[in-house]
Amino acid sequence: METITATVEYVGDLRTKGVHLKSGNTFTTDAPTDNQGKGEAFSPTDLVSAALSSCMMTIMGQVANREGVDMKGLKTEVVKIMTSNPRKIAEIKINFSHSNLKATDIQKQKLMNAARTCPVALSLSESLKQTISFNW
Repeated sequence: METITATVEYVGDLRTKGVHLKSGNTFTTDAPTDNQGKGEAFSPTDLVSAALSSCMMTIMGQVANREGVDMKGLKTEVVKIMTSNPRKIAEIKINFSHSNLKATDIQKQKLMNAARTCPVALSLSESLKQTISFNW
């Protein structure tokens, strides 16, 4: 039997409210200002872009735990590039940075490989360019 992960409700004015059923955590989306929205919350395409970053960090964290590497303080900057006709995400740029990551070159390579093979990265269309950089 399939388990429902979340419920999402359209609340009007191009806004949705979602609930993660297991935790009760909530999220709101709003259409961006360049597409008839107020831009007062993440847009759905912002969430996709942020989810890619979060997924990469999670899988990297699993590798880091196994390797004994402390990743606390790892941050990303996420840039989403949209195209029109059809309107879609054309590219997601993610820049990883850590001011003092204590890891060997081999461990860093394992972390970078893990990031690129996270489930979200593998689930996105091959036509969506993923530009990933690591600064440590």
